[in-house]
Amino acid sequence: MGFKCGIVGLPNVGKSTLFNALTRTAAAQAANYPFCTIEPNTGEVGVPDPRLQKIAAIGKSAQIVPTRITFVDIAGLVRGASKGEGLGNQFLANIREVDAVVHVLRCFEDGDVTHVEGRVDPVADAETVETELMLADLDSLERRVVATRKKAAGGDRESKHVLPIMEQALELLQNGKPVRMMEVSHEDRPLFDGLMLLTSKPVLYVCNVEEASAASGNAHSARVEEMAKAQGAKSVVISAAIEAEVAQLSDEEEMEFLEGMGLHEPGLDRLIRAGYELLGLITYFTVGPKEARAWTIVKGTKAPGAAGVIHSDFERGFIRAQTIAYDDYVGLGGEAAAKEAGKARDEGKEYVVQDGDIMLFKFNA
Repeated sequence: MGFKCGIVGLPNVGKSTLFNALTRTAAAQAANYPFCTIEPNTGEVGVPDPRLQKIAAIGKSAQIVPTRITFVDIAGLVRGASKGEGLGNQFLANIREVDAVVHVLRCFEDGDVTHVEGRVDPVADAETVETELMLADLDSLERRVVATRKKAAGGDRESKHVLPIMEQALELLQNGKPVRMMEVSHEDRPLFDGLMLLTSKPVLYVCNVEEASAASGNAHSARVEEMAKAQGAKSVVISAAIEAEVAQLSDEEEMEFLEGMGLHEPGLDRLIRAGYELLGLITYFTVGPKEARAWTIVKGTKAPGAAGVIHSDFERGFIRAQTIAYDDYVGLGGEAAAKEAGKARDEGKEYVVQDGDIMLFKFNA
């Protein structure tokens, strides 16, 4: 489905180290999944989900296929990017194309790695980036709102609809707030999304800490967590230095190494999952002797839409979906046992798919 998270950050915060660790993970996965293509600044990675292994073991599936999410390394962010400084124009164009922003913040002290502003202050760094994005949105909206007002005054229906949304967004930006803080109704959402505003995208803050703080974070990452909570955003603590090492290890070596650092899983797994949650995505599964597979849908998707992710014919000819909840499938020991216990339900077109559902679609070809 092509969900993309754009990784941004000021120079020397560990953004490239983190992205390279992600893409190395992706390169290792590409050997198993030939459909995984990697461009120089794009890494497509499997979303870690322990449920998939359990389902595959019960269903005796020959292959396991995780669902995927794309990370894009977006370069060119410096103070003044909104005015085209550095690679500013390219940077802004790239951000427009992603679904969410993963903002890497430097939360480590290291005299050998110079900070672009000459100090370590992740909250101030976050504000620098946010300001550039808000200035770009402000510039874009101020120009567009004039033309939209003229059209609305001339009786254009769509302009009359979109004008109040634009004016509300403009007011927020003029008060120094990102437009993602705006409450938008379900009906107005397509118009709001159509404005393509940079600060409308959800944000995940990644606190890049020194190795010793990877398990519990430090004073810098605690400040970022506070800031994220106040904004209704999320934050994740990661040590890019550890991730770079982990990406080169075998599975067994990786677990040993992580346990020695007091960690239960790679930070990248947490980052990938947080990116997935940030986009409001959930997973459903299909299982059979050939493969157990995870599929990505947006929370709130109905059964025909979920079927359409596999193939458009499934959605067009949708009849019903045999559905077993994950807990029932695992707890009872598979499809046959779930059917016997009356836990396999036939759901129709209005069924809203739940995270972890195991589904089998019936459709007219």
